[in-house]
Order: sequence, then C-alpha cells, then structure tokens
Amino acid sequence: MLDTTRSHETPEGIELGIHIAGPVVRACAWAIDMLIRAGLYLLIAIPALFLGGLGFGLSMIILFLIEWFYPVYFELRQGATPGKRAMGLEVIHDDGTPVSWSASLIRNLLRTADFLPFLYATGLLSMLLNRNFQRLGDLAAGTLVVYRNEAVTRVEMPPVPARQPPRNLSRQERRTLLTFAERSPVLTVERRIELAEILSPLSGARGEQAVNRLHAYASWLAQGR
Repeated sequence: MLDTTRSHETPEGIELGIHIAGPVVRACAWAIDMLIRAGLYLLIAIPALFLGGLGFGLSMIILFLIEWFYPVYFELRQGATPGKRAMGLEVIHDDGTPVSWSASLIRNLLRTADFLPFLYATGLLSMLLNRNFQRLGDLAAGTLVVYRNEAVTRVEMPPVPARQPPRNLSRQERRTLLTFAERSPVLTVERRIELAEILSPLSGARGEQAVNRLHAYASWLAQGR
C-alpha cells in the first residue's frame, strides 16, 4: 500500500486524516536532534574539565538526563522534538490523541533495542515490516510519528446581512451554501451567478440578487443557527 494516509474516527464521529511519516524524514529529524544534543554535550563537558571529580560526576548525570529525557521533555511539551518540528512531524497515539508521558517514556527507553546491532538497524527493519512505519518503541507504546497538520484558517463570509433560509436544509445543502460563500471571492461574477441560479428554486431570485441571497443564507448558517 503506497498511500501513507490513515483515517481514524473519534467517538464523536469526526474522521481524522493521519499522514504517517516514513524512515527517511524521521532519519533527518533524528540527525537534527543529534546535532542539538552534541552541542549541549560540549557546553556541559567543557566547564566540567575545570571542576575536577565533582564536575565530572555532575556532567555525567546531566548527560544521562539529556540523552534519555530530551525527547520525552519535548514530546510532552509540544508533541515533538526540535528535529521533528523542523521536519514538520509530531508524535501521537495510534488513536490520534496527543502522546502521554507513559507512552513517550516507553518509546524512548526502547531506543536501545531499536539501535541494535548498530545505527538503529532493528528500528529500521521494524519500520519497513509494518504499514505504519513503527519502530519497536512505537509498537510497545502504541504511538505513531506523523506529519503535523497545518492550522486551517477559516475563510470570512461575504459582508451581507444574515438571512434565515426559507426552509429547513439538509446537512449537504448547508455544506453547499457555506462552500459557495467561502469560494465566492475567487470566482468570477459570471461563474457566481451561474452557480447561484442553480439554487434559484431555493432563493427565489436570479442574477446578482440570487448570489446575495445565498450569501445571506450562508452567513446565517455560519452563526451556528
């Protein structure tokens, strides 16, 4: 199956589209995070050289915390490490919900198993053998690495007074009116009139008056009435 888009329906009946991230983009994200961690290691190691045994002990503790909890911290804070955010990725549960602390901890502690025998060979093999590109840590934690959805900007309704439609409309009819109003700014005048006159039986008007009346109905619907 070449398509990496998955659908998940929430208990509220809302269908979510999830775009699974593959090994290449995840490897790029890992490389960015590795560079960031390497910079942090240098910042900690250099001062520790001048603090003797105490400095060495403290630096080892800090390096341990960075190595194992750097990804956990960022996944819980913003859903992704800086490397994943740079590549437009995030970590979620396989049911589409935000990743929890326990799932993040499990998937990152199992990086050791995914790394074996070298350079994440086991993790890569695991990703190639399942349709959701999950490494062992993802399988154990029930998580997915997906592309982050872009925020959707709502299109403004045409500036006309709201007007109640003359009858109760079906869901499809309401959706059609709202889509027509949102697309109107990018349509030519002739095309707007042509589309609006298809619904002349509903609006009871023709020409530009039909367009304005449909816009008024859409404004009324957009207010949640």
